[in-house]
Amino acid sequence: MEKLPKIGIPVIAVFIIAIILIAKSAITIDSGEAGVLFKTFGDGVVTDEPPMGEGFHIVAPWNKVFIYEVRQQELFEKMKVLSSNGLEIQIDASAWYEPVYADLGNLHQSLGKGYLDRVIKPAIRSAARSVVGRYTPEQLYSSKRDAIQDEIFEETKKILEKQYVQLNEVLVRDVTLPITIKDAIERKLKQEQESLEYEFRLVTAAKEAEKVIIEAQGKAESNRILSASLTDKILQDKGIDATVKLSESPNTKIIVIGSGESGMPLILGNN
Repeated sequence: MEKLPKIGIPVIAVFIIAIILIAKSAITIDSGEAGVLFKTFGDGVVTDEPPMGEGFHIVAPWNKVFIYEVRQQELFEKMKVLSSNGLEIQIDASAWYEPVYADLGNLHQSLGKGYLDRVIKPAIRSAARSVVGRYTPEQLYSSKRDAIQDEIFEETKKILEKQYVQLNEVLVRDVTLPITIKDAIERKLKQEQESLEYEFRLVTAAKEAEKVIIEAQGKAESNRILSASLTDKILQDKGIDATVKLSESPNTKIIVIGSGESGMPLILGNN
């Protein structure tokens, strides 16, 4: 160091300080992230400008950059809530959410990086308690799962509307009832199914019986009409027509037995 020119020491010092400043000023924001700038000697968090996007940035070394993930994220929650009759129900749900990109500065200023625990989790739990409290365990177990999923989503979305967070979806993955209640519901559903099957068999049998009766009535009416139409005159005319047709055969001889109108033809065929 004694051999260095006097001017060399300040130059080296400035160079080292410059490297340190550049290292502290260089900010790299990864894919799926964004940065919120905090100006130490300014107005603090920058909220009137878009957040810093992906890539390399240089900022003043006395300023700070807070990096947020702006991709869609998933929250998995197990919640114990009460049904309309006071029974404890466990709901397993997932929520898909992301910060509102344009309002990232406002989110950082009002809630900070802990916004998940500060607003999203309490909002989902509150909505779940409110919605599940409207239904009985039987409804939750069978027919209303899709309905409560949609209602939890809508109520949570309404709570988060002014919190600079975007809720994309709420999925109810499972509804767990106390085992005794679950068994009772399953027995009741089985009995209802068996009752419906029995009613269906009764209706089917009644329709089959009605069909047989209608068919029998139709046949009886047809026979009655036919019997009423077959008078002695018609039968005699039919017999005469058949005799005439048979007499036209070259191998047939006709012998009349009796005389007058009472005579009956006897037909003999030669083969």
